Amino acid sequence: MKTIILCGGKGERIREEAEFRPKPLLPIGGKPILWHIMQIYAHYGYTDFLCPLGYQGEKIKEYFLNYEAMNNDFSMELGDKSRMTYHIKPHEQNFRVSLVDTGLDTMTGSRIKQTQRYITDDLFMVTYGDGVADIDINKLIAFHRAHGRLATVTTVNPASRFALLQFNESGKVAKYTEKPKMHNWISIGFFVFHKRVFDYLHIDPKCILEHEPLEKLTRDGELMAYKHTGFFYSMDTYRDQVLLNSLWNKKRAPWAIWDKKRRPSHSTAHVEL
Repeated sequence: MKTIILCGGKGERIREEAEFRPKPLLPIGGKPILWHIMQIYAHYGYTDFLCPLGYQGEKIKEYFLNYEAMNNDFSMELGDKSRMTYHIKPHEQNFRVSLVDTGLDTMTGSRIKQTQRYITDDLFMVTYGDGVADIDINKLIAFHRAHGRLATVTTVNPASRFALLQFNESGKVAKYTEKPKMHNWISIGFFVFHKRVFDYLHIDPKCILEHEPLEKLTRDGELMAYKHTGFFYSMDTYRDQVLLNSLWNKKRAPWAIWDKKRRPSHSTAHVEL
């Protein structure tokens, strides 16, 4: 089963960093966030990736063209019989990555539609190139297969980034709650789609997955929500990048399900942000 990782956006809210390289290449612990997302899926055996490209797509191509040298140790013999031997790390073997140019200003729905010719299985997965989670991909897929609809979106119940207050007209505070859980659930990507979802998408560059396609799937009763109660964080701003790097460097990165040395213990899995 292929996993599409959307890599074409301009990263407007993290412009100070994304001006020089696309957001999927912004580093966490010295590795692009795209690498971290790939490792999440690979941990469950899903190593066939498809990246629709747009803004600075050539830099993502360069990253993968140089991937072996930049992510592994290697030995070189120089001179007339020059050659290079890579000492590939076990958890990075057998990745397959397809890079597809889908246009500079193309929206998410059109980017996915343009990958249709590469999807050969009945099911495929889609996620964004800027969010990490300690999600169990096998449970997500099992949920999708069990309900039999065309589409599944992963959701979380986020905490407010601010304290919430209740007070009367005079200003007297009756209740103060620091960063409470919100009542609504939000989409975080990590979609599972049946290939019939392509019928809801269009080549038109203005086709936005999160608008008409998902709205129509909802009206048709074909969209189901998978509740993820663990860790999720999206790297939307420079502050987010700093926070994710801090968690990684402190070995408190819940999304690093492939690396026990980088994850917090089970009792501290839900880190304070």
